[in-house]
Amino acid sequence: MTAQEARRRFAGARVARLATAGADGRPHIVPIVFAQAGETIYSAVDAKPKRTTALRRLANVAANPRVAVLADDYDEDWRALWWVRADGRGRVLAAGEPEARDAVARLTERYAQYREQPPAGAVLAIDVERWSGWSGAAAAGPLG
Repeated sequence: MTAQEARRRFAGARVARLATAGADGRPHIVPIVFAQAGETIYSAVDAKPKRTTALRRLANVAANPRVAVLADDYDEDWRALWWVRADGRGRVLAAGEPEARDAVARLTERYAQYREQPPAGAVLAIDVERWSGWSGAAAAGPLG
């Protein structure tokens, strides 16, 4: 899969999984909703019930900015399977920063739930350095 195809498939996904690791190297993975702008992926701290808004993913990025984000699509026809991984560096943006406001606008455009209650917390920006992916159709060759 080319980087261009990986970006295209990733942009069409509705949910992805964010992998971070803290200063201690301990992995942490969570599902996220996101918006993509060029080579940057955005996700925000929203109002869904959480124990705290001081999320571990944000603390991990502050301690170790190397992250990976994985989007995939499962199908019973394994020739239709695909996954895309975006490896990059995360940055935590304070709510209200111009880039964070733009990210929230992108998120509210993409998800109806955010139009009702836009995210008001910090925004995670991930600057993608490498796109990679795999497709079952490509691995299986032409479908008969």
